[in-house]
Amino acid sequence: MFEQFRAKIPLKDDKWNDYISCFKRMEVPAKTVLLNEDEISKKMFLIEKGCIRVWFNNNGKDITTQFFFENNMVSSIESFRKHIPSPVTVETIEPSIIWWIHKKDLERIIEEIKDIPALRDLFIDTLFERTFDYMKHFFSFIKDTPQERYLNLIREKPQIIQRIPQHYIASFLGITKVHLSRIKSKLLKEK
Repeated sequence: MFEQFRAKIPLKDDKWNDYISCFKRMEVPAKTVLLNEDEISKKMFLIEKGCIRVWFNNNGKDITTQFFFENNMVSSIESFRKHIPSPVTVETIEPSIIWWIHKKDLERIIEEIKDIPALRDLFIDTLFERTFDYMKHFFSFIKDTPQERYLNLIREKPQIIQRIPQHYIASFLGITKVHLSRIKSKLLKEK
């Protein structure tokens, strides 16, 4: 799993092995909750195989905010960093192979690598990428119609369309399954 990252990370072998040994592997079925809303996040997850969705409960209706696939890291960043209750649930959608690292181990690694520019930048870029995704998704709800959001999703993140069940896609787009079906039917007729 980690060899693909080795070339990007300028570390001596002993440090590399030390850091990798902090990760624990787990295989889980679909619909496995890795973190519940309102729990405090103590783990960061790296996906080797599978898909994870992040969602929250809004008066009994789950609202999907993000999807994560192979080689993505995921956690409730707010909860993980600030030691506050998570505003979201983190759950597998597919049977998944996941590597997790405990907060105390990751904090030690971050402390040790902060003086290595390439590693610090890689870590910061990963965090900012998630923030950029949030912002883009947020702005799309203000400026785009549901159909435009769906078309953007097809164009920019086709793996979501290919791998995610329709009811989760509808939730992510802020519409009902019925509305998503209508959008898809309309687009088929326009072809």
